[in-house]
Amino acid sequence: MWAYRSFGPYKPNKEKMASMIESKVEERKDNNEKAVDREKTCPLLLRVFCSNGRHNNITDYRRGNTPPNELQIYTWMDATLKEIGGLILEVNPDTRRRGTVFEFQLIYPELTKPIPRAKDLGSIVIGQKGFDDNKTLAQIGFIIGDFLDIAISSPGRGIPQRRMRPY
Repeated sequence: MWAYRSFGPYKPNKEKMASMIESKVEERKDNNEKAVDREKTCPLLLRVFCSNGRHNNITDYRRGNTPPNELQIYTWMDATLKEIGGLILEVNPDTRRRGTVFEFQLIYPELTKPIPRAKDLGSIVIGQKGFDDNKTLAQIGFIIGDFLDIAISSPGRGIPQRRMRPY
């Protein structure tokens, strides 16, 4: 239960409040616009798990285990999904075809239980600009120790098209 104690009538100091509001706005602006100096900041280890056509099963991440298809990337919190996709392209030549789709999931531990959770982050398409291209690790809520799970779909493996009957 909360207690409330009154010390007389409240008289706000408008000048002090205005300066407090301005400083908080400036702090938020600095945090969002502040770029990481990649020459002075140590990179973090990003553990990425890629699989073809589907995401890895969430049970593969239980009890400290991970799927066998791990890719380790050293990067910074301002790395975008497009940049991470580009690093995967360098390692995996099969994914370089135009139209290949990378679907990203964040795998993180549940705070109250020792089970992993998954959150869809978005997707990028090789050779096309998209809405999710410029999402950064910091913007998606990545915390050091989380994993990225990426489902890689080849071009043309989307929704199957119905063939028309010749008659």
